[in-house]
Amino acid sequence: MKIVVCVKQVPDTKGGVKFNPDGTLDRGAMLAIMNPDDKAGLEAALRLKDQYGAEVTVVTMGLPKAEEVLREAMAMGADKGILVTDRVLGGADTWATSQTLAGALRNLEYDLIITGRQAIDGDTAQVGPQISEHLNIPVISYAQDIKIDGDSVIVERQYDDRYHVLKAKMPCLVTALAELNEPRYMTPGGIFDAYDADITVWGRADLKDVEDSNLGLKGSPTQIAKASDKVRKGAGEKVNLDVTESVDYIVGKLKEKHVI
Repeated sequence: MKIVVCVKQVPDTKGGVKFNPDGTLDRGAMLAIMNPDDKAGLEAALRLKDQYGAEVTVVTMGLPKAEEVLREAMAMGADKGILVTDRVLGGADTWATSQTLAGALRNLEYDLIITGRQAIDGDTAQVGPQISEHLNIPVISYAQDIKIDGDSVIVERQYDDRYHVLKAKMPCLVTALAELNEPRYMTPGGIFDAYDADITVWGRADLKDVEDSNLGLKGSPTQIAKASDKVRKGAGEKVNLDVTESVDYIVGKLKEKHVI
């Protein structure tokens, strides 16, 4: 079985975020980590590898420094890493990103594609399902458990206070929740092997069946109107009241805001 995992290098928001003049994230100037949902998807793939002997290939799109998350994935147990990077791909929204990744995935053989539910820098949950549409394969989103049954995948799909059990013939794409599992740590031997291994690098010329008009910032129908870091809050209103007056004051404010 061949499994492809799509991962993304995202800003470590604890260290703050920075923006380019056009409103896009300045990814090169920020500390970065592997997206948590993607790491859970990687762990799911590695568990399937442990159980069925699958081959796991990890693909990421980003700046050259995104190679770091591929090394991390390989140190955890992935077999291959592919970096899709090119200046013309910069500034992509979900549409252009999914077009790019689908163009890269058309070069690969796969039974199962796993992506994270969403990335913490966008929170759209769109790229995984969009990739499945471009590749014309079924998608099961919000996976909280993944099993293989012959040529099919069986997924527990999170849904409000319960879950659905869905079965689909492979090839299929599954989007994983961070709650799916507890990702394993890199091993010392895995780290040495990962940094000795070669990373495959693809550019625009390696993407199959993708028009230039669907790539990068120019191919992104979503436009950023305004971007900023943390919104600064005002000082607020301060009052000095006794207990009874305080209760009346708070209740009055809640009614004023239509909370109660």
